[in-house]
Amino acid sequence: MSVVSVRVDEKVKKSLEEAGVDVPSEVRKHLEELAWKVELKKRMDRLEGSLRDMPTAPRGFAARSVREDRDSH
Repeated sequence: MSVVSVRVDEKVKKSLEEAGVDVPSEVRKHLEELAWKVELKKRMDRLEGSLRDMPTAPRGFAARSVREDRDSH
């Protein structure tokens, strides 16, 4: 594990603590969610790049495929 420190105004910290907010836990949770979103975006960008490189299907391909599948039963 790594340690991350953040400086906030004393009023903010006091207000959150008085409200019963576990500040370290909330900060940790937020950073974990942010890291997950960053990783997801990176993977989506890579997937979109792969899809961009694929050739498009010829016109009418989907309709022919469905028709062939229906006729085969």
